Amino acid sequence: MYNDFPTLSVVIPVYNEESTLEEILGEVSKSEIVTEIILIDDCSTDSSLDKIYECKNQLSRLKPKINILIEKNEKNMGKGATIRKGFKKATSEVIIVQDADLEYDPKEYITLIQPIKEGKADVVYGSRFIGGTHRVLYFWHYMGNKALTLLSNMFSNLNLTDMETCYKMFRREILQNFNLVSNRFGFEPEFTAKVAKAKLKIYELPISYYGRTYDDGKKITWRDGVAAFYHIIRFNLFK
Repeated sequence: MYNDFPTLSVVIPVYNEESTLEEILGEVSKSEIVTEIILIDDCSTDSSLDKIYECKNQLSRLKPKINILIEKNEKNMGKGATIRKGFKKATSEVIIVQDADLEYDPKEYITLIQPIKEGKADVVYGSRFIGGTHRVLYFWHYMGNKALTLLSNMFSNLNLTDMETCYKMFRREILQNFNLVSNRFGFEPEFTAKVAKAKLKIYELPISYYGRTYDDGKKITWRDGVAAFYHIIRFNLFK
């Protein structure tokens, strides 16, 4: 059924996610279009790395057709640096970033890849704000996301609704068009700015979103939001 779909690498940055790794990897591996899973542990202080190897052993038996790669940062480098490491290891035609928590649903890969499969898009963003099911959470986080997306759109001349979304799916070959450098959460505005400058074909589709509270382990803070403003200006106005 899915023989005519592009192959898909899922890059998963991991930092202290021992409690959700087994479930998220189970969900990712259920997708019929996933051919490769790349896990990069960003020097976790819990037992995430042990859990990764345990899950790999289980999945290798259950899903032998999926190539599973594991990398470990020798020191904590940040999400952006960790994702870049995963991109370099990816071999499939299409790549998507998947957080190791349970906020995003891998069942939606099949919907997001459709515009790429049809040759309409180079990049597809999964938007949390255009109709998908979502958990009701923090008002100021929502407003912060909208403000960052607005500022990004003003500089990039795009009309995205969710620049900060984790679900960015793209043809692997587009990475030849630019060099990513952000080490932390600056990856999102940097990627968007460079995709816009490269004049790539971008689509945006609704996704569901099951957000976490800080008690659940959410890590991003207001400091990362302030840093994102800087990165938007930096990567849109300067080479």
